[in-house]
Amino acid sequence: MFLKTTITAIGPDVADLVENGVLILFAEGAPPELAEVSVLHKVNSMNDTAPKAGAKIMVGNLSASITAIGPAAWQKVKDIGHVVINFNDAKSAERPGEICATVLASADIMANLKAGNIISIS
Repeated sequence: MFLKTTITAIGPDVADLVENGVLILFAEGAPPELAEVSVLHKVNSMNDTAPKAGAKIMVGNLSASITAIGPAAWQKVKDIGHVVINFNDAKSAERPGEICATVLASADIMANLKAGNIISIS
């Protein structure tokens, strides 16, 4: 298990980003302007080792596979609980702090974004 975290709040602008396949996670305590576009979470457990392509991301009951991970992505998760997950099936990350994953329907992602649900990477 690379990461297991509990959703604590969903910002009011999250649905707009998810519509384009982008999910932003930020640890509780994020500045208000970032909290508006983020799924806030509290980390339950985290591994120092970064996941690789092929690792599984679970958002509630929804599953996707990592297709690429930017070189700075895992350090940002460890440091401030922040990551951008792009459900675009890209084979290389466009931004250093991005994790790319297989495409998921935005309605399915939103249905699984509820306070108390778990997001995990394994």
